[in-house]
Amino acid sequence: MTKFSPFDTTLWHATAAPAPETCPLEGTVRTDVCVVGGGYTGMTTAIELRRRGHEVVLLEAQEAGFGGSGRNAGHCTPTFSYYSLDELRRLLGAERAGRLIARQTAGADMAAAFIRDYQIPCEWKQNGYFQGALTPSRMDRLRKKAESYAAVGCPSGVVDAAEAARLTGSTRFHGGWLLTSGGHLNPLSYARGLARAVLQEGAQLFTRSRVARVERQGDRWHVRTDGGTVVADKVIMATGAYTDGGWKGLDKTFRIKKVILAATSPLPEEVRAQVLPFDGTMHDGRGDIFVYKYNREGRIVASMFPMGRRGRDLGYTRQMLMDRLRWLHPQVPEQTQWDYYWMGELDMQRHTIPRLYALGPGALACTGLSGRGVPTGTMLGGVLADWAEGTPDADLALPVERLKSAPPYMSFAPAMMLRWYGIQDNFAAWRDGVDLPPHA
Repeated sequence: MTKFSPFDTTLWHATAAPAPETCPLEGTVRTDVCVVGGGYTGMTTAIELRRRGHEVVLLEAQEAGFGGSGRNAGHCTPTFSYYSLDELRRLLGAERAGRLIARQTAGADMAAAFIRDYQIPCEWKQNGYFQGALTPSRMDRLRKKAESYAAVGCPSGVVDAAEAARLTGSTRFHGGWLLTSGGHLNPLSYARGLARAVLQEGAQLFTRSRVARVERQGDRWHVRTDGGTVVADKVIMATGAYTDGGWKGLDKTFRIKKVILAATSPLPEEVRAQVLPFDGTMHDGRGDIFVYKYNREGRIVASMFPMGRRGRDLGYTRQMLMDRLRWLHPQVPEQTQWDYYWMGELDMQRHTIPRLYALGPGALACTGLSGRGVPTGTMLGGVLADWAEGTPDADLALPVERLKSAPPYMSFAPAMMLRWYGIQDNFAAWRDGVDLPPHA
C-alpha cells in the first residue's frame, strides 16, 4: 500500500467533529454508480447522484476525509491557481471555460449550502479572502485579477493600504484584492459532515475498503476489495492525490506535491483583535505563498510549500514560519509556538485544474485538483454527476481525455516555478525599494 503523510498528528484530527459509524464492504452489492474515494469530490458526487434518484455505493480505503480533504489548511477560496480567467478561456474554449468558471467561483457558496442543508458543524466562516500586495507594483496585477473576477459576477475588488491594514492588522501591504465570497472551515469536520450527508441521502458508504481492481464483465463493472465486490453500471474514480491502486496508471496522471501546514498556540483575544481582525483567509501575495487563517480556538493555521531546507529541517521550518508571521504581524507574542505541524499531499498536474479521464465504457476518473480542494472538490460533485447521467462530453464543464501520465518534467517543474516566483518577488521588492520578508 502507498505510504502517505501521518494523519493523526494534524490539528484537525484532534479537533474535528466525530465521524459517522461505517464499516468495510462485505459480500456483493449491486448499484447504479460506484464512486471510489471518500474525499470532497467523491462524497459530493454521491450526494448529487442520490439527489437525482440514482443508487450509489461509495468506497473509501481508509476513513472519510483521510486524504487531502481532511488535512488541508481549511481555506475555501473559489478561484483558480495560476491560470487567469482569460488563460482558461484560451485553454478550454470560451463556452466550456464559462461553465467551469461559473462552477468554481460558486464553490464557496456551494460549500455553504451543504453546510446549511446538512447542519454540518465545521467552524464555517465566510468572511472573505484577501491577497495582499507587498510591493506597490503588484497592485496592477491584483487590480486586473479583481476586475476579471468581478466581470463574471464575483464580489471582487481592490482595497488601498489603509483598508488592507484595517482588514489584516498588518501595515506591510500597499493594498490588496478582496474576494468577499471566500471562506474557511475545519476541513475534516466538513468531510465527516459530508459523510453523514451521504448516508442521510441513502447512499451506501463503506470505509476501510481499499479497491484492489476494477474489471469489466459483460455490461457491468465489478469493483473488488479484499472483503467484497460492488457490481455497478458506472464507476467514478475520485481518489486524487491519495490514489492507492484500483486502476493501473491512475496514480501516474499527476505528481505529488507536498505542502507544509502548522497551527500556533491559541492567541489571546486582545491579540486576535489586532491580527487578522476580519477573520478571513489571508494570502501574503508572494508567488512563494504564505497563507493563513484562524481556527475556532484562535490558533493561526498557516501553510507553505516546502523548498530547500524548508520542510526538511523541522526546527528551521518552524522558525521560518514564525519569523514570516511575526514580520507581517509583530503583535503576535514572542512566546507563541507552533503546537501542530503536519504535511499533506497535492495531486499536481500541468494545467492546475481537475482532469477527467475516460477509463472505459461507463468508467471515469478525476484527478489533479492541484491545491484548491475545498471549493473544487465541492463543485466537482455536480460535474461528475452530470457525466454519470449521460451529459455529452462537449457539454461538461471539463473535457474528458484519454488516460495518460503526467509529463516527466512535472517531477521538478513545480519546485522550479516556486523558485522563479521567489526571484520575481524579490526583484519587485528591490525595484520598489521595500523590505523583503525574512528567509525570502
